[in-house]
Amino acid sequence: MAVRVLVLFLCKVSLFLQLGVIVVAEGRFYGFRKFHVDSSQRAGSEEQWFTQKLDHFNGADSRVWKQRYFINESFYKSGGPVFLMIGGEGPANPGWMQNGTWLTYAEKLGALCLMLEHRFYGKSHPTGDLSTDSLRFLSSRQALADLAHFRTVMGESLGLTHSRWVAFGGSYPGSLAAWFRLKYPHLVHASVATSAPVYATVNFPEYLEVVWRSLASENVECPVLVKKASDTIAELLKDPETFDNVTKDFNLCSKLQIQNPMDSGYFLEMLAGNFMDVVQYNEDNREFEGVVGGNITIKVLCAVMGDTSLGDPYARYAAVARLMMDAFSLKCLDPSFSNYTRDMTNSSWDGPAAGGGRQWVYQTCSEFGFYQSTDSPNQPFTGFPLGYQLKQCAAFYNISAEQVAEAVAQTNEYYGGYDIRSSRIVFPNGSIDPWHALGITQDIVADLPAVFIKGTAHCANMYPARSQDLPQLSLARDHIFILLQQWLKQ
Repeated sequence: MAVRVLVLFLCKVSLFLQLGVIVVAEGRFYGFRKFHVDSSQRAGSEEQWFTQKLDHFNGADSRVWKQRYFINESFYKSGGPVFLMIGGEGPANPGWMQNGTWLTYAEKLGALCLMLEHRFYGKSHPTGDLSTDSLRFLSSRQALADLAHFRTVMGESLGLTHSRWVAFGGSYPGSLAAWFRLKYPHLVHASVATSAPVYATVNFPEYLEVVWRSLASENVECPVLVKKASDTIAELLKDPETFDNVTKDFNLCSKLQIQNPMDSGYFLEMLAGNFMDVVQYNEDNREFEGVVGGNITIKVLCAVMGDTSLGDPYARYAAVARLMMDAFSLKCLDPSFSNYTRDMTNSSWDGPAAGGGRQWVYQTCSEFGFYQSTDSPNQPFTGFPLGYQLKQCAAFYNISAEQVAEAVAQTNEYYGGYDIRSSRIVFPNGSIDPWHALGITQDIVADLPAVFIKGTAHCANMYPARSQDLPQLSLARDHIFILLQQWLKQ
């Protein structure tokens, strides 16, 4: 993930130090909410620690560890609810204890606010390393059990056992918020499951289909030009005589070497990641997270792709890559799949993928799939099919394609996929966000409503309001608040 930085957010409080692109840092799975972690501690955001069992499903295993959490009591009024923000595939960002729509709701409703970091991410280290043997304790089921135990013990210690608890999350944590209400209805009264992919699937080509439509919403020619450029590069990678030029055009850290399909897939996915990430987070109000590059939007990318003065579509594609590199202060791009493999198989907590990349890709191999492949003809990229994604599971964790398929089937069997039978869960999604393709975008029943927000991206309703927000985004936030008001009276 040259390893691109997946910035995980709570909304993705969710998928890699995302410097939104193709770049350097951890894991390179194009995933959920990526959020920048601000390590500074603000007033009211001091980290706290909670004792958890290592394995909630083995009574004979007495091992424990310390899980990080944050608390904000500034809005709490006696008798008010408790809001629990669920952490995801990255470090919990204390900035969310001072910012976000959930705090607006908390102030109006007199809620106490808690945020629990997900096991194996951030500073919450249940094991001594990230070996595949250790990662067997990393799963959504264990995470839900963490939430249940945290809610039980904190309820007792704070005198809030009989208060009404509301779970919040976006992206993967949005799924956890829905599943927490589904599996532990006696502990959580309601959930706001934003941008939540509730259906697990091995192959997820629909992600890139939404990318096509989202680019086309700005300019119908934009995804066509992107496809021409991606196809051109895929052809160039078949001819070693072109490698020097490609190396120069994309400012690679070392001369391009294509020795097998994994090498070409990695490079092509890296370049596609520029567009994938910008679409996913298009115009989201993420400045408080410390995210850079937020000024690069679909409009900006499509303007570059449409600029004939830059040359043919290939040249414009290279210009986009340079634009993203400048935004994230990158000197060069590392196109080496072998380097990526080296980083992703480093099992140390100090390893280059320990910020979330190694852990999250493990979860995709062992639970969810979610592989954004180029297997559909209705998308703009070339060269990273499902087989390329699945081979990484084998290379990094010794998990076969058959095992991935079985794990995904078990996930849907356990949670129900789209067939959710519960109550008091609201599912906000944005039409620009590719993840809405695996989410709930129409009401299931009256108390399992969907809020589909036209023109917005990943987790947009969770971010602080601003004057330039689309009217439908403001209305969506208001609608969610009205639902919470109603549900807290039930």
